[in-house]
Amino acid sequence: MISEVLNEYGLNSAALNVTPFGTGLINHTWKIHLNGDANSFILQKINCKIFRKPEDIAHNTRLIGEYLHKNFPNYLYVRPLLSKSGADIVHIKDKGFFRLVPFVENSHTIDVVQSPGQAYEAARQFGKFTKLLNGFDVSQLRITIPDFHNLPLRYSQFLDAIKQGNPSRIEDSKEMIQWLVEHDFLVKRFGAMEQSSGFKKRVTHHDAKISNVLFNENNQGLCVIDLDTVMPGYFISDVGDMFRTYLSPVSEEESDFTKVEVRDEYYHAICEGYLSEMREELSADEKSGFFDGGCYLIYMQALRFITDHLQDDAYYGAHYANQNFVRAGNQMILLQKLLSKESEMRSSH
Repeated sequence: MISEVLNEYGLNSAALNVTPFGTGLINHTWKIHLNGDANSFILQKINCKIFRKPEDIAHNTRLIGEYLHKNFPNYLYVRPLLSKSGADIVHIKDKGFFRLVPFVENSHTIDVVQSPGQAYEAARQFGKFTKLLNGFDVSQLRITIPDFHNLPLRYSQFLDAIKQGNPSRIEDSKEMIQWLVEHDFLVKRFGAMEQSSGFKKRVTHHDAKISNVLFNENNQGLCVIDLDTVMPGYFISDVGDMFRTYLSPVSEEESDFTKVEVRDEYYHAICEGYLSEMREELSADEKSGFFDGGCYLIYMQALRFITDHLQDDAYYGAHYANQNFVRAGNQMILLQKLLSKESEMRSSH
């Protein structure tokens, strides 16, 4: 399979060293090294179960690349290489869709944020990406995952699962369900945001985990990568995703909820890093909604996990009994702890 793909790029697989690369959960990734050559590449197979129209990803990355090259030629944009036929994405019949990008030498990614400094650098890079594309016509972008951060839809799906899901799981989850229903004010607040003229649709990454930032040898951010989820969206999607994944010292998989915390210094690092690039771009309404972004994304993820649990793990699957119930509880605790700091957090930016 890999040899067929590489042939489309004019590369002889016999002269290459191919190794699995990274820890991403969505796309299969390999590092390609040419024997006797300093250049390396990253080859990715796009997950068509998640991205139903891979051509839309190629469309978006191509237009963004052209805009950045024209207007900000010094920005490091890791754009896909063209195949022999001039395509930036390759389809191999019965095998799938693939893309090849240059490997940025002397760079690395980080799987888990380990310091406020890393959080600051990552937030700065996501802010910079959106700022540089402020003049880009966002309506040109295609939607690669419909309703990806649609909180009202996720809440509606949650309500359906309460009515139609596994009865025993519904009974066992009633306390969590009650708490989530009591916090539906977040859905109403989100809806008001969507109706507000003070919130602008921007070029948004939508997957702002720290592993989607390239760092140099000094742990300074270089650029954002893995642009499959780049779509029109609100800035709170990126900010909220960073709050959700950077604030706690443990991941959503942690079952000991006493370890779930909101680390103030990481919150402030995200705010300072993002606003160092976006402060002049955001409206007063957007700035006042900064804290809300974390609430929306954490709440939405809790809804998605408990919905999947009630529907017998049909979407995320489960490696052990009640895994999605645990994940939902983890996110519920994280949201509780973030909401407990609301007044002090809102006053800090």
